[in-house]
Amino acid sequence: MPHTQSAKKNLRKSEKRRVRNKAAKRELKTYLKRFQTALSGPVDALQTEYNLTAAKLDRAAAKGIIHRNMAARKKSQLARALFAKKNPKPASSAAPSK
Repeated sequence: MPHTQSAKKNLRKSEKRRVRNKAAKRELKTYLKRFQTALSGPVDALQTEYNLTAAKLDRAAAKGIIHRNMAARKKSQLARALFAKKNPKPASSAAPSK
């Protein structure tokens, strides 16, 4: 237990931050799951979900809830999935010859 006034205040502040950060991370995970479920739907809905999720990732990185590199990595993964959905790769008919 904290003994000084400043230690007590720091405990209160850290508890508030912990609760706020936990809620923000939970919301971020929800948006990531929504994007994953939107992968099976139409492309325009997927684009909308990507925009919302990317904005949430940027906001969380700006507030220090997640590291900015993690936000960039997740956005890159989502963008790759979106691009693959928009531009499906044609099935190759034969193996490449040497």
